[in-house]
Amino acid sequence: MTGIRANGIEIDYEEHGPRDGPAVLLVMGLGAQLVRWPITMVEALAAHGLRVIRFDNRDVGLSTKFDHAGVPSIVWTAMQKQFGRTPAVPYMLRDMAQDAIGLLDALSIPRAHVVGASMGGMIAQLMAADWPDRVETLTSIMSTTGRSDCSRPTMRTTALLLRHPRSDDIEAIVAHGTMAGRAVGGRFPMEDAFMAERIRSETLRNRCPTGFLRQMAAIIADGDRTERLRRIAAPTLVIHGSDDPLVPPAGGRETARAIPGARLIEIDGMGHTLPPQVIPTIVDAIAAHVGAVDPVARAA
Repeated sequence: MTGIRANGIEIDYEEHGPRDGPAVLLVMGLGAQLVRWPITMVEALAAHGLRVIRFDNRDVGLSTKFDHAGVPSIVWTAMQKQFGRTPAVPYMLRDMAQDAIGLLDALSIPRAHVVGASMGGMIAQLMAADWPDRVETLTSIMSTTGRSDCSRPTMRTTALLLRHPRSDDIEAIVAHGTMAGRAVGGRFPMEDAFMAERIRSETLRNRCPTGFLRQMAAIIADGDRTERLRRIAAPTLVIHGSDDPLVPPAGGRETARAIPGARLIEIDGMGHTLPPQVIPTIVDAIAAHVGAVDPVARAA
């Protein structure tokens, strides 16, 4: 992993696969570090001859933190948005999209296949809508248009998000994260021991609970992207789980409806995670979507 200056901030990133392969940029979701992309998925994509890049968004992991911008009130931000006002937030999702474009600039990548998960899917959508010359293809995973009636999580999931631990007690953080992972895992929940070890490792790498709140405020402030999505010209693949309690399946379906020519794959039993059981399906779908050919098959 290494850092690079892009869009005026430091962005931590890592690469896998051949440097001369088609670039695939992986954009992760709310409060999640680049390591949340399963390494098995990253390596499988790289095995298709793709140059796979995953990075920490602003306010998470080892990238620049925006503590100087303060901590927004999520309730007040949501109330302002509900009443048609423009919330004053530290930054917008479009700023995060510009970070990703800046990373491509810094790496001298003119165009990339962009894959986003959850909030990362929202960022990827904005990249495709606002920087069409930089996005070769778009893959939006377990994300949504932002339209409120198709994006609302279950009450239990909402409560879990708002109870995000504020203390530095690592055991409390691991316990909460394990419980949350079980709640959003659909019919493919990860083993508690695996989940606990992953959360412990991520927490020791970096933890920024105020960054989580700033990112959440950016999601709320961005609102409904439906009209912006209609101008996306990049070939688009939408992947969603049938059992997602955080971003309901309607979010994926509406995303596919909004983007001209988009193709939807709904994975039965998948929740709001990337468990081992669904990785082969997702990798094969992305590889086919970006037109990748396995290097061994190509050599043959």
